[in-house]
Amino acid sequence: MGRVIAVANQKGGVGKTTTAVNLAASLAAAEKRVLLVDVDPQGNASSGLGHARGERGTPSVYDLLIGARSLDEVTLKTELPPLDLVPANADLAGAEIELVGLPNRELRLRGALREAAARYDHVIIDTPPSLGLLTLNALAAADAVLVPLQCEYYALEGLSDLQNTIELVGQSLNPGLTIEGIVLCMVDPRQNLTEQVAHEVRTHFPGKVYATTVPRNVRLSEAPSFGKPIILYDIASKGAKSYLELAREFLARAAAGEAVASAAAGAASR
Repeated sequence: MGRVIAVANQKGGVGKTTTAVNLAASLAAAEKRVLLVDVDPQGNASSGLGHARGERGTPSVYDLLIGARSLDEVTLKTELPPLDLVPANADLAGAEIELVGLPNRELRLRGALREAAARYDHVIIDTPPSLGLLTLNALAAADAVLVPLQCEYYALEGLSDLQNTIELVGQSLNPGLTIEGIVLCMVDPRQNLTEQVAHEVRTHFPGKVYATTVPRNVRLSEAPSFGKPIILYDIASKGAKSYLELAREFLARAAAGEAVASAAAGAASR
């Protein structure tokens, strides 16, 4: 059974979609079966993998939300054979309003993504930069949350709000939901503020902050305009190397977590 990871941050412009796309691609490069689910109406994760946001009526994650199509019917292939995509389309822009009147409106994705978790090693969800029904659906379906964080104080304040949201979702919709990790993005080591914010985050969230950081990188910014993840656009760039290293650390953490869970289960059965 694979894990479902929501890449989320209530603040925009922190590297959320960049992290979702490039972590998914880097995991696929490690020969893991990965599904990237684009729940952001802007559709940037879709276009970042070479599939422009579809017009209204084209198969997309919207169909999963309203129960109109199956997972197979909305899944697309990408340039990386182990990596599949459930794209966004223009219908998502009005989905928040449509979902209000539907039963179990916060749980519309859970069934489909549980099905996906049985087929893939990792399911990565790119969420909107806001706390609405689309983000709540992603959090309710996820096993854990990965938080990209830009090293600035406004982002630090937003992290506290996101933590509160995750705790509330864990209490009411998805027991056990936690922050899997925090990834420092757009890092510029020349700025004192970067080091200050990184220190604050590591102090307040011990053990949660990834050792791997993602630097500001021109090639990383260019890649989406070519519809490619960074490892296909420029594998030698600093951005590509950072996300490949992040994927290695992500897999190592997942393996350690499985080992702890297995040991706990063994002790409980004695």
